[in-house]
Order: sequence, then C-alpha cells, then structure tokens
Amino acid sequence: MKRTLYGILMALMALAAAGCDGSVYYDEAVSVDEHGWLPAAAAVFRVDADDTVHAFDFLVQVRNATTYPYSNLFLFVDTRFPDGSVARDTVECPLADPEGRWYGRRTGRYVDSRFRLRQGSAVFPQKGLYIFTVSNGMRDSAIAGVKDIGLRIEYSKTR
Repeated sequence: MKRTLYGILMALMALAAAGCDGSVYYDEAVSVDEHGWLPAAAAVFRVDADDTVHAFDFLVQVRNATTYPYSNLFLFVDTRFPDGSVARDTVECPLADPEGRWYGRRTGRYVDSRFRLRQGSAVFPQKGLYIFTVSNGMRDSAIAGVKDIGLRIEYSKTR
C-alpha cells in the first residue's frame, strides 16, 4: 500500500514539474465589461523588470465570447518605461476566419487566443517599473463580447 501511494505521489510531482517549464516571466489577466468595453476602461499591467539581459516574447491574451460580433479586434498597447517615456503599439488580433470559425481555443461559450505584441523578441532596456495599458482600439465606442485581456511575457527561445 505504501509503495502504491509513494508511486502515485511521485507521478503527481513529475506531472507538476513538467507543467512548469519556467519560461513565463509575467502572466496576468483582467476582466473587462463583456457587455460594452469602453476605450477609456483600459486593462493595466504593472511589470517590475529586473532582467535587462534576456530576450522576451510579449503576448496579449484575449478571451472573447462566441457572441463577439467581429472577426478581429484592434487594441492600443501603451508602454510606459521606467524613465517616463511612452510608446504605443496598435495590435490587430484576428479572432475568426471569414466563415466565422474561431481561431483560438474554445471552451464552452468563450474563446482564448494569444497574439504577439512585436515581431521577434525584445529586451527590457531599463530596470524598473513598466506599465502596459491595453485599450479597445475598435471604431465602436463600446464593444460587447470581450471578457478578459491579459499580458504574458515569456523568456524567448529564439535568442
């Protein structure tokens, strides 16, 4: 009996270790108003960067309802650097093909997708607090059907 319990515990620990690949530097998501996400209601992410050597992949994560009325989503991503300077990126997130089939991973009535913020990898040029602000970049003043917006920063495997 002890051998079986020990074997099960070892297998669970091995599975847990395999699930943690150590490549994630930052991963956070915030909920937005699914009934009408306004451009002024931005998702804000604070990243205290202490690594200016390694290259990272920056990704935005989108969870949308299957009732989302468009096939894409435009986002404005503002990055405030530790020295106070600000850079803006516009990110197009293709969510569905022309026939309306979702590209992301569908779970029930929601679809999860990830999109690169920049081509290739990048480094944090300065140590300190970075503030990433992600806002609705669509022409409509409020868009329905977006549930969560997330920011994921992973150690790059290419550099």
